Amino acid sequence: MTVLEAIQKSTEFLGKKNVESPRLQTELLLAHLLKMPRMKLYLSFDRVLTSSETDALRELVKRRGLREPLQHITGSTSFCGCEIAVNRHVLVPRPETELLAETGWRFLETCSVQRATCLDLCTGSGCIAIAIAAKCPNAKIVATDISPAALALATDNARRNQVAARIEFSPGDGFAALATGARFDLIVSNPPYIPSAEIETLEPEVRDFDPRLALDGGADGLDFYRMLAIQAKNFLKPEGKIMVEFGDGQDEEIKKTFEGEKWIVEAVQEDYSQRARILIARHESF
Repeated sequence: MTVLEAIQKSTEFLGKKNVESPRLQTELLLAHLLKMPRMKLYLSFDRVLTSSETDALRELVKRRGLREPLQHITGSTSFCGCEIAVNRHVLVPRPETELLAETGWRFLETCSVQRATCLDLCTGSGCIAIAIAAKCPNAKIVATDISPAALALATDNARRNQVAARIEFSPGDGFAALATGARFDLIVSNPPYIPSAEIETLEPEVRDFDPRLALDGGADGLDFYRMLAIQAKNFLKPEGKIMVEFGDGQDEEIKKTFEGEKWIVEAVQEDYSQRARILIARHESF
């Protein structure tokens, strides 16, 4: 079987399994298998796959047909230029979250202090903390998560991206993971925000493979934001800011929640599809 025939047959198979963008998914799997850039496949259409390559591709495509995320199959994903390993213990980083990380590091670059500090709550794979550390070499980051397995993977990811010396990973639930008196120039978080009853309606790649702990935001999806609105001000330095990602249609309720706790909402930013996605706020008491 040639590369082109493999792509065509695999694309047809994934399409029947309702996998989104089956041709692209096939090409990414084959490029991963053959250890070549995806676009190089187009120069190799006539190459005949070996029997072992054919068998290996068949197995990868079968896994994707069962709706296992592509990133789990390949073992990693790119996030803000950093290679981030992922597994069932963490969310697969979404492109929208890159905007949150970028907004965070751009703010830290403007801080007047020589060594800005950042707290990443619910760090998961560590992608946000790692991206900020990579872009802000003078910043000190603390990253927390309630899941020991997630923190272990995040720690490995930090080492892989050579920023481990500037990120302190701390286990615990929310602010309880922090040392007494800890204060930060920036608090950033992509917390659980899916309403509990909606989790079963999600795509299989999310519902069956992302950890429920990282998805479930309570009855209305806003439990974590209420906690942040009440507690976060106690961990911010004067002029510090909080930046949080949220789900579709949650912007007005979250904005109201923060404003009810004396936060000044500076902006609600849109994502790549022009949907409200990131809230930026500072506290009135500063």
